Amino acid sequence: MSTAKGSARQKAPQMPEFRQVVADDIAAALRAGLSDFVSAPLYGLFFGGIFTVGGMIILASLTILGQTWLIIPIGIGFPLIGPFVAVGLYEVSRRRAAGEALNWKDILLVMFRQRERQLGWMAFVVLFIFWMWMYQIRLLLAIFLGFKSFSSFDAFFEVVTTTSEGIGFLAVGTVVGAALSLLLYSATVIAMPLLLDREVDMVSAMIASFKAVLSNPPVMLGWGLIVAGSVIVAMLPVFLGLLVVLPVLGHATWHLYARLSGQET
Repeated sequence: MSTAKGSARQKAPQMPEFRQVVADDIAAALRAGLSDFVSAPLYGLFFGGIFTVGGMIILASLTILGQTWLIIPIGIGFPLIGPFVAVGLYEVSRRRAAGEALNWKDILLVMFRQRERQLGWMAFVVLFIFWMWMYQIRLLLAIFLGFKSFSSFDAFFEVVTTTSEGIGFLAVGTVVGAALSLLLYSATVIAMPLLLDREVDMVSAMIASFKAVLSNPPVMLGWGLIVAGSVIVAMLPVFLGLLVVLPVLGHATWHLYARLSGQET
């Protein structure tokens, strides 16, 4: 039975030795990610659809509440929770690379079982940093613009781009947001697929992720910029672009991890 095979899969407990990667590894990971999406599109569209629908619900809620100006900070911070949706994509890529059959029951079961493993604890880390992201937006708004309530997105955009206070808000917010994003990216980019792949503790996985980034700064930071830029562009058509962009990036992230850990060359 495929379920039994999935549940009986042995995961190596030891921490992998991460090797150096180059720009060609990113290109190869992207090609492999696109191949996974094209070969198993229903899985990609399903997991990408979760993210897309979530974004649309947020946009509709803000519109109903008359807080559409919040779509920029929430939209930028929203992808921070993307790695959890990508767990299913990692499993699809892992199974394809291992020559294992794909079926919905086993893949969803793997995702469900993560609540009992260390990957579930990573949710607290990600959600905490997302909360910090939203809190610092509110704090900076209060410091630079007072406790104003904007009637529309256009009004918010005009204030932050045409006044000295608004430009200060954008400048400081960009620096603080970049720092939080870099922190979360460095802590999770390798930790997420590592925790799916091996039975290691969350702290060790986060340390390994930081080490992987610090030992390959140009390549790993370049990958982070590719991910961030692609997601932002994908969100512009009412989040619809995430249907394709998110699964391709999720698959590609697994393959980049596999290259770092020596599973792929």
